[in-house]
Amino acid sequence: MEKRNPELVHQPVAPYVHQIEVNEPGRRLILSGQLGMQQNGEVPEQPMEQLKLALQNIDYNLQEANMNRSHLTKLTFYLVGEFPLSERRDVIQGYVGDGLPCTTLLYVAALAAPQFKVEIDAEAFAPNE
Repeated sequence: MEKRNPELVHQPVAPYVHQIEVNEPGRRLILSGQLGMQQNGEVPEQPMEQLKLALQNIDYNLQEANMNRSHLTKLTFYLVGEFPLSERRDVIQGYVGDGLPCTTLLYVAALAAPQFKVEIDAEAFAPNE
């Protein structure tokens, strides 16, 4: 798996890379959109808490597949409402660390239900051992 930022494309404006090429045998994991919902079905009112919880739910999915954050190749964030830029970036940077997956972040009008302010799609790849 090779991560690249092409010289003719602007530098990333957040913690991500422009492209990841997978050219080895391995396991690809595709997750459904993860919500900021606790296991018991409770949804915090605060959007930033939902963001943290949705990322935690991605971790739980990775663990179930014997993967970790370093295996993430793509994160797509769908956000509703206000998310302070610096706080949002700090949470995402703290989550991805040096792993730097490809990312897309969109503000949308609504998600599946009014209480949801965050949904995150994720993909991961782990080479065969």
